[in-house]
Amino acid sequence: MDGKYTGKTFVAEILAIALGILFLIPFYYVFSNSFKPFAEILTNTSALPKVWQFENYVNAFEKLNYIKAFTNSLIITVASNAVLVVFCSMAAYMLVRTKQKISNVIFLTFVAAMIIPFQSIMIPLIKTAKDFGLLNSIWGLVFMYLGFGSGMTIFLYHGFIKGIPLELEEAAIIDGCSRLGVFWRIVFPLLKPITVTVIILNSLWIWNDFLLPSLVLQDPELRTIPLATFFFFGQYTKQWDLALAALVMGIVPLLIFFFAMQKHIIKGITSGSIK
Repeated sequence: MDGKYTGKTFVAEILAIALGILFLIPFYYVFSNSFKPFAEILTNTSALPKVWQFENYVNAFEKLNYIKAFTNSLIITVASNAVLVVFCSMAAYMLVRTKQKISNVIFLTFVAAMIIPFQSIMIPLIKTAKDFGLLNSIWGLVFMYLGFGSGMTIFLYHGFIKGIPLELEEAAIIDGCSRLGVFWRIVFPLLKPITVTVIILNSLWIWNDFLLPSLVLQDPELRTIPLATFFFFGQYTKQWDLALAALVMGIVPLLIFFFAMQKHIIKGITSGSIK
C-alpha cells in the first residue's frame, strides 16, 4: 500500500539523520571553538568551552573591521546578482524565442564555459583586467562575476522560459506591447521561482568566494569578509580564536538569507530542468 511506513523507510530516515549529523560536525567545531581561548583550542578541540569567551567576537569584530568588510561583501553580492539577473534573463529569453541555429550555438557555448576551470584562465584574466583598469575596483569585480556566472544563470533561465506558453506573449504583442515590454511585463514576473533560485545559488558562491577577490582587490579598504578573515593567518602565527569567531560572523548573514529563501530552491531548479 502506498504511503505505508515500512522498515526500509525507517532505515532510510536513520541514515538521513546520521548523514545530516555528519555534515553538521564541521559547524560544531567552528562554533564551539570560536568561544574558546587560543590555548584551549589547541588542547581540547572537541569539547564544549569550559568558559564561553565572548571576547573573541569583540576582538574579531574590531580587527576584522567587520562593518566595512560586511558592506563590501554586501555591495558586491547584491550588485553581481542584479546584473546577472537582468542580463542573463534577457539573454536566455532571446536564445529561447529566436529559433535559429546561432541561438543554439551561443547557448551551448555558455554551457560549455561552465566546465572551464578558473585556474586555467586566472593569469590571462588578471592581465586583461589590468589593461582595462578593472583591478582594485569593486565594480571591476562585479563585471567579472557577470562573466563567470552567466553560464549557469543562463542555463537555469533557459530551461524555465521554455515552459512559458508563447500564447501569452503573442496576446500582449497583439495588444500593442513591444518586445521589451512583453519580457518585463509578461515574462519576467513569471520567472520569480527561478530568479529566487538564481539569487540564492549565486549569493552562496559570491559571498564565500576568496580566490577572485584576492586577485582583484588589493586595497585593505575593499576587502570582503573572506579576505579579511584570511589575515588572521599569518606566516608565523595563526589566530584561531579570532579567525573562528570571524568565520561565524561571516556565515551567519548568509545562513539567515538561505533559510529565509530555501523553500524556493527545489521549486526553481526542478521547474527549470524539467520544463
